[in-house]
Formats: sequence, structure tokens, C-alpha cells
Amino acid sequence: MRLPSLFRRTPFRLTLLFLALFAAAAGSVLAWVYVASAGEARARAEADVRTEVGVLASLYRARGVDALNQALVERTIRGGPHLYLLMRPDRTAITGNVSESPIEPAEDGSASQWSTFRLTDTDEEGRVRRRQAMGVEMKLTGGEILFVGQDIGDTEEYLNRLTQALWTAMLLVVLLGAGGGLIVSRNVERSMGRLNRVVHAVQNGDLKARAEVRRSGDELDELGAGLNQMLDRLEVSMASIRHAGDAIAHDLRSPLTRMRARLEVALIDAEAGRIDGVDALQVALDEADALLKTFNTVLAIARLQAAAGRTPDPVVFDAADLAADMAELYEPAAEEKGMEFSAEIERGLTIEANRPFLAQALANLIDNAIKYTPAGGAVKLRARRRSSGEIEFSVTDTGPGVPAEDRERVIQRFVRLDNSRTEAGSGLGLSLVTAVLEAHAGRLMLDEGPGAYDGFGPGLRVAMVLPPATAPETA
Repeated sequence: MRLPSLFRRTPFRLTLLFLALFAAAAGSVLAWVYVASAGEARARAEADVRTEVGVLASLYRARGVDALNQALVERTIRGGPHLYLLMRPDRTAITGNVSESPIEPAEDGSASQWSTFRLTDTDEEGRVRRRQAMGVEMKLTGGEILFVGQDIGDTEEYLNRLTQALWTAMLLVVLLGAGGGLIVSRNVERSMGRLNRVVHAVQNGDLKARAEVRRSGDELDELGAGLNQMLDRLEVSMASIRHAGDAIAHDLRSPLTRMRARLEVALIDAEAGRIDGVDALQVALDEADALLKTFNTVLAIARLQAAAGRTPDPVVFDAADLAADMAELYEPAAEEKGMEFSAEIERGLTIEANRPFLAQALANLIDNAIKYTPAGGAVKLRARRRSSGEIEFSVTDTGPGVPAEDRERVIQRFVRLDNSRTEAGSGLGLSLVTAVLEAHAGRLMLDEGPGAYDGFGPGLRVAMVLPPATAPETA
């Protein structure tokens, strides 16, 4: 038979374990208190009896049996916790407050013998009671036998009351603890039930479900807040994936249409004999390569946007090395076109970024500058640290530039200005640069270049501004 869920919760089980440990500890303490108290009471009673026996024995040795008898009579009349009995050698009673000795004669003939026994008594209501007592019986030098004992029934009753009170207190604690465990378990079950409902809702596809945070500051609130943060990121990631799929489908529609049109024209030219089949296939391959390049660029942009402002696979490196590599890579291409290419690079520009993505973004800027700057112009690459501490890559050219009213529009996907339509391209270069900078918490700046001069200009200056790497903590 399966127990109700309330009794299967971890808090209730921990409560039961704690109560079991407490009961064991309390029982051990109770046993120790009882044994120690009983031992102390017996030791005190034995010491009192020894003292009384010593006094009476001294009186007997000094003044004889008559004086001892007189002393016992006085003590019996006066009353008290002690028990007295003076007997003849044949164990017949002479005087005392008990009729016979409760101690059996020693077979070895020893002079004294201790014993614990039960004393029969009646209370005020006439009920018979058997109270615990202890005493000693000793032979005097004249042959008489002296018994001295003490009633320890009051101490025993006190210990019994103490034991009963401790057991009652422990029982109350166990009951209260079990009740508290049920309450705590019920509250935890409710809280965990709310979290489980959120998990089940997410499993069923509801990414809007969120856990209730009571702001009590306990671990359940921390768990709920962590679950909500995880669901927020999951929702953003899923939205980014859906957006990436929609964007890829939307963004590739125009290139596919253009590719089909180019292939249709090539087919018509081949059928008309204006080009041969090899040329037609080459046109198809060129269009397929351009389409694959566009697809890879759109996919890279979607991946960066899915990062939700977080740098994918960041590493710490010197940005000056990246700028130097780009300058070395593109300087021959600029010279081949008859352009002047220069680089101004500061050293020690430590940055934390995804190097391949950042290299691709910087390559796009340099490639655009070389592509749209006519022969005889100039392109300059610069890497420096700004006064704010940020790291800046800038590419300045003497090309036609971008009008101020078009600078926000030119970074959108597939946007190409009229003065760039004669050049090959998909209009995704600056879109990829923007996505890279957003993933690195950076920004893109487009400004006018050096201005119009000798038939060139006004040019364009494009800058990528990135935060520096966080300095490592020193011990």
C-alpha cells in the first residue's frame, strides 16, 4: 500500500529521523539522570546510616547497653527517617521502632551486614505501601545485635515523579515535533507542487509558465527564481531559434529567386546558342556559391542573435595581433587594385572576444572599403585604445561614402545603396558586423571619411568599439 505523498516527503522523513534521534538521546539522558540520582540518594542514605551507627556504637562502648537502649527510645519517640532495633543475641527485640530486623543473619558470622529491602507501611488513607529502605545490622561486643536503617521511599517517589515528568515531556515533544513535521511537509509539498506544475507546463510546451516567488528569501524562493531565469533564457533561445528559421526562410527567398532568374536566362542563352553548356554550368556554380555564402552569413547572424548578448566561446587575446593579421591579408588586394593601404596599430590591446567572429567582422569592413573605393584611393586600418578604455577598430576609405540619412538603414539585411549595386554582394556584410558587436556588448559607428579631394570622397569611416578585457584579480 502506497503512503500518501505528504508522508513520503523528505522534510517529514527528516522530522521523523530527528525525533528518533531526540528520543534516543532523551532516553539516554533520562536513564543517566535516574541512575545518578538513585545512586546519589543511596550514597547519602548509606552515609547517614554509617554516621548514626558510629554514634550509637560509641555510646555503647562508653556507657553500655542501658545507655544505648535509652538513646534508641529517645530517637524512636522523636521520630525521623531512621529505623532502629536493638536485639538480644537470640535476635529477640529489646527496643526500637521496627518489630524485627529485615536482614537475614549472616552465615559467615560477619560483624556487620548491609542490605536493601522493602518496608511495608500505610499511608494517611490506610493504604498499604511498600517503600524502599536500606540498613546495616552489626553485632556488639556484648553479643547484642543493633540494626540501623533509613527509609528512602521519599527519594524513590521523587525519582519516579521526575521520571514520569520527563517521559511526559518527551512524549509532548515527539507529538509536537510530528505535528510540526506534518505542517512543514505540507508547506513544502505545496511549494514543490507549484514548481512541478510549472515544469509539467513547460514540458507540454507552455514556455510562458513561471514559478511563484514569495520573496521570503528561503531556498525554495531561490529555486523558483533560478527556474524562472532558466525559463527566461530558454524562451529567448527558442524565440531566437524560431526567429532564425523565419529569417533564413525570408532572407534566402530573394537570393533563390535571383538564382532561378539567372539560371533561366543562362538556359535561354544556351538554347539560343549565345553561350555553351559549360558557361551555363559555370553561371549555375557561381550562383550556388553566392547562395551558400549568403546562407552561411545569415546562419552566423542567427547564431550571434541567439547568444542573447553573450559572447560565444570567448578567449582573451591582443587585438593588435588581429589587426596586424588583417592588414597583412588585405594589403596585397589593395595594391592590386591600385590603392594605398596603411595601418596604424597600437600594441597591448587586450580583449576578450570570439576571435573568428571578430576577424570576420573586421574582414567585412576592410573588404567593403577596398571594394567601393576606386583605384587611386586610400584605405586606412587603425586599432587603438580610446580615452574611455574601450578598444576601437576603424577602417577609413576615400570612396563615395554613405549619406547620413542612410547610415542606419545600411546595416539592415540585404540593403544595398544605389552607388553599390554595380558591385557583387548580398547586403549582409554590415548586418554581420552589427550582430558580432551586439554579441560582444560593442557598438558600430559610421561617420564621414576624410572628405572630398581630387575626385575622391567624401569617404567613410566605420568603427567597431568593444569593451576591454576584465583585468584578472591579483592575489
